Amino acid sequence: MMKQFLLLFTLSVTLLASNDAESLYLKNACNSCHGMYAEGMGTAPRLQGKKEEVLLKRLRDLQHGRTRTTSGSVMISFAKSLDNNQTIAMAKYLSSLKTTVDPERYDEEYDPAGDGGS
Repeated sequence: MMKQFLLLFTLSVTLLASNDAESLYLKNACNSCHGMYAEGMGTAPRLQGKKEEVLLKRLRDLQHGRTRTTSGSVMISFAKSLDNNQTIAMAKYLSSLKTTVDPERYDEEYDPAGDGGS
């Protein structure tokens, strides 16, 4: 009985942390640069599915003002706004994200020749 309770409690806390991280991701407009599922857009890197430890280290580096690129400096204020629990939850959340892309849809939308404009 106690083991079942602990398992249920742990699962509940994990789900709440995940929901909290998802809310933070959307509230801080992370999706505007990294994509709705952290799949990466433009120069903003893909974060989904990266190892939790790597994401956690990266967030902590940003919280200490360390970045590897000049465009990464915009992330410092976002990272500094997270407390320790939020930082851990965000790394866990991002590492768990997965999306699949329909290859046929991509082929229909993507023209390697482009239009030379946008």
